[in-house]
Amino acid sequence: MPTREFRYYDLILGAFVAVLLCANLIGPAKIAEVHLPLLGDFKFGAGVLFFPISYFFGDVLTEVYGYARARRVIWSGLAALAFASIMSAVVVALPPAAGWKDQAAYSTIFGQTPRIVLASIMAFFAGEFVNSFVMAKLKVATSGRFLWMRAIGSTMCGEGVDSLVFYPAAFLGVWSTDLVITVMLTNYVAKVLWEVLATPLTYRLVKALKRAENVDHYDRDTRFTPFTLRT
Repeated sequence: MPTREFRYYDLILGAFVAVLLCANLIGPAKIAEVHLPLLGDFKFGAGVLFFPISYFFGDVLTEVYGYARARRVIWSGLAALAFASIMSAVVVALPPAAGWKDQAAYSTIFGQTPRIVLASIMAFFAGEFVNSFVMAKLKVATSGRFLWMRAIGSTMCGEGVDSLVFYPAAFLGVWSTDLVITVMLTNYVAKVLWEVLATPLTYRLVKALKRAENVDHYDRDTRFTPFTLRT
């Protein structure tokens, strides 16, 4: 594939990585609960409010620039997530200065266990690549039609894999099994609903980027291995 410069690719890469870091470092360990009319109490992981944005950007990247360039962004996100996790562990482990009284609070916020870190990385890797793969294959199969179906369908697959990997790997044996299943299922439903609600924005952003970049990539001859950075 010939090398080509794009005006907005780097901006979307940066937005993707920022959302990924914030969603994984701030939200996953907190369980929130709200009361919904007719449905009752609804428990969910706090990160679910923002993590699906990474899948939104993943859909846009694959639709406009193709799987190979989306793959580079996913690896960038994975590297950033790994570095942030290592940095958190090192900073939390550093001995606090005399008179500094916030070590316990700092450890509570940033002291993720290695298990949660590993679960996050595995789930992100599997889910994002499944999402991008399904999106790319469906685009070829539908000749670029039915973007709404492709975006929602790929997210259902990617988020499904992400949830099946992350919650059991991170919390089974720490939370009760019923709570793990409840949070996993409710978060999955919430993530898919988020994608449905974001569909109009997906259409607008995809259309604007295709016009601005003069590109609409189809992955007809792409090598779909995730283990390369070649475009």
